[in-house]
Amino acid sequence: MTFIEKMKNEVLVGDGAMGTLLYEQGISKCFEELNLSDPNRIIDAHKQYIEAGAVIIQTNTYAANRLKLEKYGLGEKVRIINQEAVKLAREAGPNGIFIVGTVGGLQNFHQEEWTKEEVLEALEEQIEALLASNVDGILLETFYDLDELLGAINIVRNQSELPIIANVSLGEIGVLHGGVSLKEAIGKLENAGADVVGVNCRMGPSHMLRSLEDVPLPKRAYLSVYPNASLPEYQDGRLFYHSNPEYFESMGEQFVNQGVRLLGGCCGTTPEHIRAFSQVAERRTPVEEKWVTPSLEKVTKKIEFPRSLEPLSDIAKKRRSVIVELDPPKKLSTEKFIKGAKVLKEAGVDAVTLADNSLASPRIDNMALAAQIKEDVRPLVHVTCRDRNLIGLQSHLMGLHALGINDVLAVTGDPTKVGDFPGATSVYDVTSFQLISLMKQLNEGISFSGKDLGQKANFSIAAACNPNVRHLDKAVQRMEKKIESGADFFMTQPMYSEEQIEAFYHETKHLDTPIYVGIMPLTSSRNAEFLHNEVPGIKLTDSIRRSMASCETKDSAQLEGIKIAKSLIDTATQYFNGIYLITPFLRYEITAELTAYIEQKSTAKLMN
Repeated sequence: MTFIEKMKNEVLVGDGAMGTLLYEQGISKCFEELNLSDPNRIIDAHKQYIEAGAVIIQTNTYAANRLKLEKYGLGEKVRIINQEAVKLAREAGPNGIFIVGTVGGLQNFHQEEWTKEEVLEALEEQIEALLASNVDGILLETFYDLDELLGAINIVRNQSELPIIANVSLGEIGVLHGGVSLKEAIGKLENAGADVVGVNCRMGPSHMLRSLEDVPLPKRAYLSVYPNASLPEYQDGRLFYHSNPEYFESMGEQFVNQGVRLLGGCCGTTPEHIRAFSQVAERRTPVEEKWVTPSLEKVTKKIEFPRSLEPLSDIAKKRRSVIVELDPPKKLSTEKFIKGAKVLKEAGVDAVTLADNSLASPRIDNMALAAQIKEDVRPLVHVTCRDRNLIGLQSHLMGLHALGINDVLAVTGDPTKVGDFPGATSVYDVTSFQLISLMKQLNEGISFSGKDLGQKANFSIAAACNPNVRHLDKAVQRMEKKIESGADFFMTQPMYSEEQIEAFYHETKHLDTPIYVGIMPLTSSRNAEFLHNEVPGIKLTDSIRRSMASCETKDSAQLEGIKIAKSLIDTATQYFNGIYLITPFLRYEITAELTAYIEQKSTAKLMN
């Protein structure tokens, strides 16, 4: 008898968290490697859950895929680690205990830039190893990405008819990342061939119960739930979960009332929690009918651009457009910055763009300054992946929306090692590609976690690109990927070669997305050498470096820098409508002069 056949008439109990038991024992290395180096520890953990009443036992293989194991130098041991895990579970479990091969999801918001193909290949390799080891079924758990989970189900179904348990992890109550409802997800999982469908991880019992209240009983499959013990508490560098088995017993009753037939535990759960669930299973039979109140469709408001603020991407498609970067000051005084922004507006710029702690050095917050100048000049705010985790990023973007600041540049950000505080931590929860996608998600009124925000943001999103590379085709491939993520226009690193600008045009002319070409006037030979030798993504030609080195005074050097910039502008305006001027050292009079020069060229062209 399979556990699916048994589940027709019984509520079954799965085990709890393997990682919790090992973590409490002081284990901090790869848990899956213990299948080889300390098998008795794994057997003992399985036995504790079996003695507590679990009849479905997971193998210790949650992260036993090539992509995760490679971090520990174990990428070539995928098969043996999975095979040994099944043997250990079999050894721990007497007859009547079902062993399911556990496969954990890979896609999340962190910076691992694995392609979909790499992820599916890693999942397939692990699934093949488990299926070859005589498991009673496959448990697919902690999948935040629904498409990834559907792909994993397809891999199993192409090789086996064994039962599949498929559990998603929610971003918000009843909603997956991307705004997919749990009800919709469960329907898709069932149609794909899963036999048991449900939720695990991320939430405690209460939030999971609320999530299931809107979910009807599946037509063919059964419902499962594997909640965390509670919300975690952080103390002295370690995570702790409250021990609440009595509460689990009462929540188990309510889960069964919602149609759940498989009760298990995830992060923070122990044998005591599973014992509480087993007591519920002993006295309850599955429910056969469930009434779900139809949910009303939510109406999300649309906030449109004011007519006076046409998207910069549209402007650059129609006419010459100039945006100027003016770095927020490192000191507390803002007078010079505010004055510079006004001068640039008078010179004719379409927007002033504000970096987000460029070169990883702390400056006055660019959102605060953008709010101060937005009545005088349009601000374009840089948002880096470096300084804020996902919570901070969403909060920051929601703040920009609340202030009516809609123009943003999504950028990775220089690592903290290059800045004033090399001991600071670079966050990088997401890549710039993911940040662009998340900004677009806010434009749909959906939070990063999938929650309805009640309004749609209206961000016009710029992406950075670096033409200062040996292989321009690879840089263009990154641009194409950012366009797929949702970029509306591009801003390049400064270029210092007319030939390079022309080559960049020919490599990008197939793109319909506007490009603002970066031009940064030089102020001295020292400045030129610093940019060339020390700043990532910037390279100067030998002739420009010689020209700057030949200047004998500061004034002559500044004039030479402006002359070089004008020559670059002459070339750039032949091929691109967008010009992105970068102000050196808050010397806004230089970029104001260059803005006026561009305006004169545009006027002369129209007159001719």
